[in-house]
Amino acid sequence: MARPDKSEAIAELADLFRESSGALLTEYRGLTVEQLKDLRRAMGDNAEYKVAKNTLTKIAAKEAGVEGLDEELVGPTAIAFVKGDISVVAKALRDFAKDNEKLVIKNGVLEGAIIPAEDVAKLANLESREVLLAKAAGALKASLFKAAYVLQAPVTKTVRTVDALREKQESAA
Repeated sequence: MARPDKSEAIAELADLFRESSGALLTEYRGLTVEQLKDLRRAMGDNAEYKVAKNTLTKIAAKEAGVEGLDEELVGPTAIAFVKGDISVVAKALRDFAKDNEKLVIKNGVLEGAIIPAEDVAKLANLESREVLLAKAAGALKASLFKAAYVLQAPVTKTVRTVDALREKQESAA
């Protein structure tokens, strides 16, 4: 029978896997407590960074329906459970890892699928959701402006032609 504290930890981790939009696994071997605090601050409210025992994490992931993490759950592992935009958290981890070589991004979980570290790096290079939405809105606005210009062009051309004909008739008379 499992000890109550381990059961609680498994339940908490399973809930975090279920409720988060993604999770990023890291190895933090050699980082100080102060450096981990800095990393948590860098991620802000976008993620909850948990250090957990690998065996408990494996059980919790299976309970949450996440398969395939067993291979990466070796050594000291911490998981960033993402609450919002996963690219923001991936950027924070990437930037922190640049300054602290001891932080290694192992892989991640996105919508129940395992993504390798290379894909996490690609996510980190994406622009934020807000920037992408702003660019899409700008492209739509430009398309609408072009359509309005094209639709309005025949009307102005017709008005100019009528004015030219009127001037021609007035000068002929």
